[in-house]
Amino acid sequence: MMETYRPQKFGELIGKSVSTLQRWDREGILKAHRSPTGRRYYTHDQLLEYLGLFCDEQGKNIVDLRVSTMAQKPDLKNQKAAVACYCQSHNIQVDDWVEEIASGLNYKRPKLSRIFEDIELGRVKKLIIAHKDRLVRFGFEWFEGFCNRHGTKIIIVNGEQLSPEQELVTDLLSIVHIFSARI
Repeated sequence: MMETYRPQKFGELIGKSVSTLQRWDREGILKAHRSPTGRRYYTHDQLLEYLGLFCDEQGKNIVDLRVSTMAQKPDLKNQKAAVACYCQSHNIQVDDWVEEIASGLNYKRPKLSRIFEDIELGRVKKLIIAHKDRLVRFGFEWFEGFCNRHGTKIIIVNGEQLSPEQELVTDLLSIVHIFSARI
């Protein structure tokens, strides 16, 4: 579902008054969408387009590969080989390969931030990852929703389906491992 803005909020974001937006709507300069009850609203795409940040529908296909430590660097090559094989067999042309050695709990990773900035600006069509936890260790569903709202499809090459109980156990073991390693 695309993010929407009421006229007042949209006006604040672009530095215009509600009356200016209403006039632009009547004159066809910046047409507002209408809800079933007739209320005006604007979409995130309209905001990006107005700000001059909107890209075409094509977008890039980005592969994001990550390992936690230098000791796991050989696994980075394995991830890349598996994803390359997947992309070749599914006729996906990769535009950008992003490789990172950093913790999955660190959401301030520069390369991750750049990817999500590009997604927010509509520049990414597909984000391809080897495993669900390679993007982020926890909160994947939030990031998946973010991508969906901005028109980006996440493809998980080795998508293991775990029951909720198995997933909880895996998450708890990861937390214990991470914090015990820090101690």
